[in-house]
Amino acid sequence: MFFSETIQYFKGVGPKRAEVLAKAGVKTCLDLLHYFPRRYLDHSNVAHIIELDSVGETVTIIAAVTKVEIVRGRHRERLEVSVRDEWNGHMTLIWFKGIQWMSKVFIHGHKIAFTGEVSRYGNKWTMIHPDFDRLDEGGPQLSTGRIISLYPGGARLQGVGLNSKSFRHIIYQLIKARGLEFPEILPKWIRSNYQLIDGRVALRAIHFPRNHDELDQARYRLKFEELFFFQLVMQRVKKKRAEQSGIKMKHYGTNYKKFFNDILPFELTNGQKDALKTIERDLFSGFPMYRMIQGDVGCGKTVVAVAALILVVDSKYQGAFMAPTEVLAEQQYASLSRYLQPLGISVGLLIGGQAKSNRDQVLAQIATGTIDIVVGTHALFQKHVTFNNLALAVVDEQHRFGVEQRASLVAKGSNPHVLLMSATPIPRSLSLTRYGDLSMTTIQELPKGRKPIITKLLWETRRSEMEGMVMEQLNQGRQAYIVYPQVEESEKSDLKNAEAGFKAWQLICQNYQVGLVHGKMKSSEKETVMMKFKSGYYQVLVATTVIEVGVDTPEATIMIIEHAERFGLSQLHQLRGRVGRGTHQSYCVLMADWRQSPESKERLKVIESTTDGFKISEADLRIRGAGDLIGTRQSGLPEFKLADIIEDDKIVYHAGQAVAHLNSTDQDLNLPEHQYLRSHFEQFILSRMEGFARMD
Repeated sequence: MFFSETIQYFKGVGPKRAEVLAKAGVKTCLDLLHYFPRRYLDHSNVAHIIELDSVGETVTIIAAVTKVEIVRGRHRERLEVSVRDEWNGHMTLIWFKGIQWMSKVFIHGHKIAFTGEVSRYGNKWTMIHPDFDRLDEGGPQLSTGRIISLYPGGARLQGVGLNSKSFRHIIYQLIKARGLEFPEILPKWIRSNYQLIDGRVALRAIHFPRNHDELDQARYRLKFEELFFFQLVMQRVKKKRAEQSGIKMKHYGTNYKKFFNDILPFELTNGQKDALKTIERDLFSGFPMYRMIQGDVGCGKTVVAVAALILVVDSKYQGAFMAPTEVLAEQQYASLSRYLQPLGISVGLLIGGQAKSNRDQVLAQIATGTIDIVVGTHALFQKHVTFNNLALAVVDEQHRFGVEQRASLVAKGSNPHVLLMSATPIPRSLSLTRYGDLSMTTIQELPKGRKPIITKLLWETRRSEMEGMVMEQLNQGRQAYIVYPQVEESEKSDLKNAEAGFKAWQLICQNYQVGLVHGKMKSSEKETVMMKFKSGYYQVLVATTVIEVGVDTPEATIMIIEHAERFGLSQLHQLRGRVGRGTHQSYCVLMADWRQSPESKERLKVIESTTDGFKISEADLRIRGAGDLIGTRQSGLPEFKLADIIEDDKIVYHAGQAVAHLNSTDQDLNLPEHQYLRSHFEQFILSRMEGFARMD
C-alpha cells in the first residue's frame, strides 16, 4: 500500500505540484522514490575560513550574518553578505542576480551554511552565488556538510517551485513519515551472490548518501535491480511465446531440395548451414519461432531466410519479407523473384508508392493466398492487409522497426514464426537487454574466396590519389561506387552533392559510363539504373545512401564515400559491404575534411582499422551511447533510469545470470523466499513495462 499511495496529499506536494509531477511520470510514493538524482554536489567538505589557502576549492562554511548590503557598481549592482564563523574568520558572499529578493533572505545574526567555490575579492575570501542552508530555521539540513542530490527538471517543474531543494525536502519527509516500511524484495541468495546492499538502504542512500562509498553501493544495487527486473520481463515474454502452439511445418518439399540442387549457384558456408538447421528445428517444433539471425555484412543471411520461406511454402503456407525502405523492398523483391519464380513460387510486392490498381490487386492476391511470399515495407502491417495463412515473417534490418511494428505484422497470422535479421552484430550487453526475449543465431564466416576490404581514410588534400585509385580499378575492368550524403546543392550546406558529383565524374571518367541513383528518383528509374550497373553497362555508380543495403555486384571493387564524417559507424560499415562481394581485392576510401570533432575522427579511425562488425558495433555503442542505438522510444522498450549498458556491462551480465538461475529453480516464483519478489514484480514491474509485456 505504501508504494501505491498517491503523493497528491503528501506534505510539500499538493494538487498543483501533483498535476505537474504526474506529467513527469511521478504519481505514487514508488514513483517519487524512483525519481533519481541526475547528479550530486559534494558539500561534505566543511572548512573554517581561517584555514582556507587556495582559490578554486569547493567548501562549505558555517557562519553568522554580520552585514547585508546592496552595492551599486559602475556597470551593475551586487548583493554583498558579510559573515563571521566561530573561529572569527571573515568572508563576503556575492550575488549579481535576484538581488532584491536575496537581500531579504539574510538577517543579521542568523547562522547559515554556504557552499561554493572559493575566490578572492580584494584582500577578502569570497564565494560568488553559493548554495546555502539557513540553519536557524530548524528542521533537517539537507544541503550542509553532506553529498547533496540534484534532480532532473524543467520549466514545468520550476513553474510550481519544484527545484532540487524542494525535491530533497519532499523525499526526506516521505522517508521520515513512512520509514521505508516495506520488505526487501530481492531474496538473500541474490544479495549475497552479487554483494548487494539492502534495497531500503539503497533507496535512502541514492537520495541522501552519507558518503561516496554508500552512494556507489546504492547506485550498484538499484542498477542491478533495474536490469534484473527488465530481463525477468523479457524472459517472461520469451516463456509465454514458448508455451504457445505454433504452426508446424509438414515436410521438406520438392522446392526446398530443388533450390539447393538446381537454383542456388554456390554452396552454403558452414555458418549458413548451422543457422538453417536451427531454423528448421524451430519450424518443425510446433512452437512459434522468435529468432534473430545476426552476422556481418555479406555473410549470407538473406539466402538462409529465402530457404526458410521456401520450406514454409512447401507446407502450403504464406511468407512475408519486410524491408525498412521501398528501395530495399524492391531490391529484395527482385532478388527473391530470381530465386523463386523458377520454382513456381509466386512473389508479390507491397509498398506505399505503388499505383492503386496494382496495390489493390496485390492485396487481393495476399488475402486469397494466390501470392506465396509478399515483400514489402511497413505497408505489410497496415490494417487493410489480410493474409490467407501467414506462417513466417522475415524482418530485414530489424533495428529500423519498433517492437509494436513487428507485433502488428505478427498479428496478421495465428502465431506465425518470426525471423529477424541484423547486419550489425549486436554487443552482448545490448542483446541481453533489448533482445533478451529472442533466440539468437550468429553467422560468423563469410563465403569462400572473399578477401578483406582494404579501407583508407584520406583528407581532401589527397583527392587526386583517390581519383587515381578509382581509375586503376576501372582500367582493370572493375566497377566503382561514389557515395554522397545528399542529392542536390543546398544554400545552407557546403557538402558535395550527388548531382554535382555525377557531372564531375563524367568528366573524370570520360571513357566509361557513369550512372546516377538517389532517393528522389522514381522507383522504376532507380531499379533501371541499379540493374544497368549490375549488368556492367555502367562502370561507375554515383549514389546517395539508397545503395546502403541490397545491391550485390561482384565486379564492384572500390567505394568512395564523400564527407564520410557525416555518416554513422553502422552506416559506413553497411556501405562498405557493397564492395568485396567477389573474389577480387576491394577497397573503400573515406574522404573527409581534416577539421573534424574528436568523435568524428574516432568513428573514421574505427572504420579504417577494422572490418569486424562486432568491434564496430561495440565502438558505435561506446561513441553514440546506448540511447541512440537502442532507440527506446522507437522500439517500444522502457528507458533505464540509472543503468547504462555501456558502462554497466558487467551488471547487465550478472543480472542476467541471476534471472537465468531463478528461471531454472523457481520460474513461477512460488518458493517462500521469493514471495516479496513475486509480489513486487506482479504489482509494480509488469505494470511499468506493460507496453512491452503485451508484445508477446
